[in-house]
Amino acid sequence: MLKKLNERLWVYPFEEERDRPNLSYIKGDKFSLAVDAGHSADHIREFYDALKNEGLPLPSLTVITHWHWDHTLAMHAVNGLTLANETTNLHLAEFAKRIKEEGTAFFLDWDESIKKEYADGKEVIVTLADMTFTGEMNFDLGNCPVHIFQAESPHTDDSTLIYLPDDEFLILGDCTGGEFPSWTFDQAKGDKLAETITKINPKTCLPGHWNELPTEYIIKDLLEGEC
Repeated sequence: MLKKLNERLWVYPFEEERDRPNLSYIKGDKFSLAVDAGHSADHIREFYDALKNEGLPLPSLTVITHWHWDHTLAMHAVNGLTLANETTNLHLAEFAKRIKEEGTAFFLDWDESIKKEYADGKEVIVTLADMTFTGEMNFDLGNCPVHIFQAESPHTDDSTLIYLPDDEFLILGDCTGGEFPSWTFDQAKGDKLAETITKINPKTCLPGHWNELPTEYIIKDLLEGEC
């Protein structure tokens, strides 16, 4: 069920069993934007059905937080265009090449949640973003400014964060977590990310696989290496 956080922001909540992340939706007066594409075409269709049930238009643009499969494998099924940073697109290209050369067995073996998402044998489709950026970008969706930017993080080398300045709300993706596949946490990168978030000074942060939290909780966990 779609969760309304305010008049501009909704979240289709995460699910642990199939490792589905939060899919965020931001509505301006002119355009709408989604954050992340989801784990599969089924996932994005469920998200879109929830939007339709609330009378919300489908997103014109989907911003990708990082290359990992649970955030990107429905990119081929999104409405409108997709946007990712250039490093994310490079990772997606490498992922697509490996699947083409080796098949999907290695991917399905990465985690039981992947096997559950793809239990019906549906095709694994890796798609590159329609557009790329480096550094940062700003949008105005219609009386709704959005700032997206790359940030150094302990999770991946391609993290994109999304900030809604009017709401003081920061969408993190999975950037606070350890690095795949070992899930080790680089404290120096954690400290750097904590510094970045502190400078932005949002009131609330939304992790990729958890409920929204006050920023002080995120900073504390990063500095203590407990994310």
